[in-house]
Amino acid sequence: MMENAWIIPLFPLLSFLFLLLFGKRLKETSAYIGMLFTLLSFIYSLVVLFDRFSNPTYKAEATWLTIGDVQLTAGFEINQLNALMLVIVSLVSFLVHTYSKGYMHGDDRFHVFYAYLGLFTFAMLGLVISPNLLQTYIFWELVGAGSFLLIGFYFYKEEAKAAAKKAFIMTRIGDVGLLIGMILLFWQVGSFEYDEIFQAVEAGSVSAGMVTLTAILIFVGAVGKSGQFPLHTWLPDAMEGPTPVSALIHAATMVAAGVYLVAALFPLFTASETALMVVAIIGAVTAIFAASIGLVQKDIKRVLAYSTVSQLGYMMLALGSAGYVAGVFHLMTHAFFKALLFLAAGSVIHAVHTQNIEEMGGLWKKLRITGPLFLIGTLAISGVPLFSGFFSKDEILIAAWAHGNTVLFWLAVIAAFFTAFYMFRLFFMVFSGNARSEMKNVHESPSVMTFPMIVLGILAVVAGYVNTPWFGTFLGDWLVDGNEALGHGHIEGPAWIMIVATVVSLLGIFLAWMMYGKRSISRDWLSSRMPIVYGILYNKYYIDEFYQLSVVNATKFFSYLFHYIEKFLVEGIVKGITGVVQGLGRIGSKIQSGQIQGYGAMAFVGLALLLVIFAITGGYLK
Repeated sequence: MMENAWIIPLFPLLSFLFLLLFGKRLKETSAYIGMLFTLLSFIYSLVVLFDRFSNPTYKAEATWLTIGDVQLTAGFEINQLNALMLVIVSLVSFLVHTYSKGYMHGDDRFHVFYAYLGLFTFAMLGLVISPNLLQTYIFWELVGAGSFLLIGFYFYKEEAKAAAKKAFIMTRIGDVGLLIGMILLFWQVGSFEYDEIFQAVEAGSVSAGMVTLTAILIFVGAVGKSGQFPLHTWLPDAMEGPTPVSALIHAATMVAAGVYLVAALFPLFTASETALMVVAIIGAVTAIFAASIGLVQKDIKRVLAYSTVSQLGYMMLALGSAGYVAGVFHLMTHAFFKALLFLAAGSVIHAVHTQNIEEMGGLWKKLRITGPLFLIGTLAISGVPLFSGFFSKDEILIAAWAHGNTVLFWLAVIAAFFTAFYMFRLFFMVFSGNARSEMKNVHESPSVMTFPMIVLGILAVVAGYVNTPWFGTFLGDWLVDGNEALGHGHIEGPAWIMIVATVVSLLGIFLAWMMYGKRSISRDWLSSRMPIVYGILYNKYYIDEFYQLSVVNATKFFSYLFHYIEKFLVEGIVKGITGVVQGLGRIGSKIQSGQIQGYGAMAFVGLALLLVIFAITGGYLK
């Protein structure tokens, strides 16, 4: 079945094309078209995954372009990593398609939304099966285009337009690094093929300095796509898109593309300890940086957005600590519980018509399905034992400790405490106590919205067990099978790490309960005692303001400077030369009267002048 895996991305592409042509007539029936095609992709992805369990990696390519002696190929590859990613992406996409039927009901551009979902899903599925960097880059940019369309879907809102442009530009900054890294690798290796790049690096054909440089440049692309510091500011603003978009982009697909890229090129990164350290440091800093901002945010979707940035930082920390399995494992579990949290948040917004958690409360009794499912997602992301996040987060902490990144390990532990606190702060403010504003006609979402959440809720609980010895083997053993460069399938660590991680998570939950559940500690404790710290966190460390004052204003200054240079200097010189030429032309046009007698007179005068000149200078000429 792997031989025909190239069909998987074509299903959502057909959905996109069909809805683009006929969606306006179909109206909300478009949902069934989108759901059907993504379901086909998911079913085929499952078949391919099971086929990969018992068969080796399959790769098929054909010559695309020939330039001199260089041949560029296009094709697909099915290995352990992208077989798993195919299932994750297609499953979450199918569930988001299903959920959107209820959430987007009544929207005037319903069919356009589903067409965009199909385009985005096609791009992401095409990205994960690409066998070379050039093909990856093509789909990488197409993913960016799809996210631009989805984030800016409500184009009539200024905030949505600004968010879409911001996401597009910020990720393009990272893409420049990726493009330069690709070009340098091609210059050194003579190929974009992953296999040939890894072989050249292993053989020492690429110098150590060039390996480090290219790995870091490629990581810059991953920083942009996965919202890592300092290119993270687009991701929270992307919440201006419809909530199902947030679940799709910020759970399993676009933001995971950066993590996937580092994992796919892991043998390149492991060849440079410096590159690994850069990845680990950026990941750890991003994890605690974003988690601290999430402590005080009041928009339910922005809390989850900063949570996503933080969890992606965890994944990068794992990969930078040579924990390939830990990073991929957390990517998988996070896809399920974060998609669940976003869809549950959408269900809350659908019920109360506000995103401000200060205006919510008391929804546990009113949203009988959404409430428990949101709690499951919150327990999973907080790393509570027996939930999926507990297993994958422990793998990351063990990887960081085993690699000797002690400082980064403790930063990750503190970030785990922050995560448990702000997530249960969110849960208690939304679902416990009494409503803090007037809410009318609050009711549970329809089954078409709750069904995807139930599926994700089950996965948020059980997904972690695939990397335990309970089934005879670890997921990691399969992920690294046949490739020594990927490291060990499972790293054994001291038991105290699991105990510390559990205690820290429970302490965060307990503190959130004391402040927002039981309310025995003032909610305004931080803002009243340390208003400066609170202001910094609430205003996201003023990073956006810094970019506005520096990059944006500098760009505007030089833009206006060059505009006025062009307008008054360059155009002035051009206009001056043009005026002189036109003036000479006008004088010449007066001389050219078109009368024969005039030309004869001029010829006579000219001849007379020549004779005079000859007479005067005749002596000298002799």
